Amino acid sequence: MADRSNGRESMTGVTICMEGGGNTGGTRRQLRRGMDRFLHDLKRMALERRWQWQLIPCGGRQQAYDTFRNKRDCAGDGEIVILLVDAEAPVTAPTPVEYLRTRRGGGWDLNGVDEKHVHLMVQVMETWIIADSEALSDYYGQGFRANILPTHEDLEKVDKTTVADALDRATKQTKKRSYHKIRHAADLLERINPKKVQERCRHCKRLFVSLEASVAKG
Repeated sequence: MADRSNGRESMTGVTICMEGGGNTGGTRRQLRRGMDRFLHDLKRMALERRWQWQLIPCGGRQQAYDTFRNKRDCAGDGEIVILLVDAEAPVTAPTPVEYLRTRRGGGWDLNGVDEKHVHLMVQVMETWIIADSEALSDYYGQGFRANILPTHEDLEKVDKTTVADALDRATKQTKKRSYHKIRHAADLLERINPKKVQERCRHCKRLFVSLEASVAKG
């Protein structure tokens, strides 16, 4: 799978194939709305350059990978195609590409793919969500227990089971009840502060820095 972006003189658009959104068009539209808001500054930069911007929630991680491959194969001149998936575990490999190629349980063929076109939510998207406890408190309101959320400065070290359990216990006594990925994630992505997430999740910062550089250079 060769990297077709090498050698292009100018860029014309970015497509992000991301894991998440469930199995229906409605829930995927909700996630696209939320993630578009979370990536608002990047999207604005792209549109100011008159780039096309397309964010595609694909459901499962395998579907995200398959969509990424298909979009790369048919990408127009100057189009960047990005893969964004959960890591599901600590990232011990030196790069996201190497991590996904050698991941236990079945690696992906990413030969020839530029490193800056592959990104991870570490360990899961909910790790990004819990990075901004103030936004969660505003969203869930009375009964939200912020003190239950992990306090680690480096949230990527917190395993996904701990993240899920903390979110469940912190929210279960609110009117919205326990956190639910399909019902709540999109709304929360609209509210959390990307800068706070980047401070505690280095792979999130990597996504922003990489895309900012690509847009500025393009």
